[in-house]
Amino acid sequence: MTDQADRRAGAQSQASPQATPVWRDPRTRAIIWQVLVLGGVIALGVYLVHNTLANLEARSIRTGFGFMDHEAGFAIGESPLVDYTAADSYGKAFVVGLLNTLRVSLIGIVLATIIGVIMGVARLSSNWLVAKLASVYVEVMRNIPVLLQLFFWYGAISYLLPAVRQALQLMPGVFLSKSGLRFAVPVADPVHPWMGLAFLAAIGGCVLYYRWSKRRQAQTGVEPRLGLPLAGFLIGLPALVWLIGGAPTAMDVPELTTFRYQGGTSVSPEFLALLLGLTFYTAGFLAEIVRAGILAVPHGQTEAASALGLRRRQVLRLVLLPQALRIIVPPTTNQYLNLTKNSSLAVAIGYPDLVSVANTSLNQTGQAIECISIMMACYLTISLTISFFMNWYNKRIALVER
Repeated sequence: MTDQADRRAGAQSQASPQATPVWRDPRTRAIIWQVLVLGGVIALGVYLVHNTLANLEARSIRTGFGFMDHEAGFAIGESPLVDYTAADSYGKAFVVGLLNTLRVSLIGIVLATIIGVIMGVARLSSNWLVAKLASVYVEVMRNIPVLLQLFFWYGAISYLLPAVRQALQLMPGVFLSKSGLRFAVPVADPVHPWMGLAFLAAIGGCVLYYRWSKRRQAQTGVEPRLGLPLAGFLIGLPALVWLIGGAPTAMDVPELTTFRYQGGTSVSPEFLALLLGLTFYTAGFLAEIVRAGILAVPHGQTEAASALGLRRRQVLRLVLLPQALRIIVPPTTNQYLNLTKNSSLAVAIGYPDLVSVANTSLNQTGQAIECISIMMACYLTISLTISFFMNWYNKRIALVER
């Protein structure tokens, strides 16, 4: 009877296991710790903000972003995208600085990518001289601090180029001097906005044609031509709108007056120095990334493509670069971010970028926290946007395993 009672008690204990205490449940403990850490971070942030506001109030320092509507009172030497005068507000001054930063960053990214790809491929060239020249370029550019390179380019433009009256004429209507680059532009005409819309439509047409060509290649194995059709879209459609709009040909050509050139448009020496420094510096790193990406593709791929009768250029374009692209894109994102952030060094050579405008505003208003917060928010937004786009592109070209 006693054994039967023990077995019955054991069966009951197995049927109804004892509940685990909350503090011994790993999932519950993880949630509790996360809540505690999050609460601690929030409490620390509240304390810092409260302490900062209390100290600013004790020292009679104004806070808030109300100064953004006040008159700035200072001129900005370069504002090609927005009309700006000293009578405009601080808010508009920040917009001008931000647009100047975006302008040099976007152009620099495009030029650095082109030069980096060319130099990366040139380093793998079978031509000894080409490979060595590319190696020298890479080693020089990536081993000299970017700030020194900015000083070099600014000094070269300021001291080596001739004065305005002896400006170098690179081609008809294009002049290069200590005052920067000045070139002719078309006289404003009502058809120009429509040509811009036509160019955007042409880009859309190129995307559709590219997708169609890939589908056709997958179905037939024959790759449709891309160069001429895409060029036809990009050039032909705006040219057609230009013809329909009366084909205006009037040009605003720079003319030398007593002291300087008038007419056309110009690029300042500060912008040129900043663009050259950022572009060549970043291209040195991109060249190494491209070279490493191509070398990471197994050599058997090159041998197999050559055995099929492809030329070296076709092997590079059709076999190596598409596979290397998956390795090249992630580190390239870092270089794009570095170029954008390095543009903040523009203040060293007097280019009115976001940092330069913010520093001037800070000195005039004394509201350091607000001005620095605006700078941090702008650079963070730009960097996150670049990262989001590059991550999307990287995911798009990634191999899909089945």
